[in-house]
Amino acid sequence: MSILVRYPPSNVSKETYDKVRSALEGAGEWPADGCELHVCFGPDDDVRVSEIWESKDKFEAFGPTLQPRLEEGGVQLSGEPEFFDVHVVDRF
Repeated sequence: MSILVRYPPSNVSKETYDKVRSALEGAGEWPADGCELHVCFGPDDDVRVSEIWESKDKFEAFGPTLQPRLEEGGVQLSGEPEFFDVHVVDRF
């Protein structure tokens, strides 16, 4: 079953987000296996991220890859991500 992951606020700027994402892409680590949808949104100085993953196992398998990149970028989450079972995803 797919899950939605909603990351807590972290005061991350679009510039910092772009650096972390570029590092992941440059290393061939993004897109991650099992990530079905990734959305980054919000104001320039405080973006938020939500994702849909095939499973919590796939999400957790990506953690050891993501965590060092977040640390390199100076990103510190204000709490643990929230998880929700996905009922429906429509793509138009």
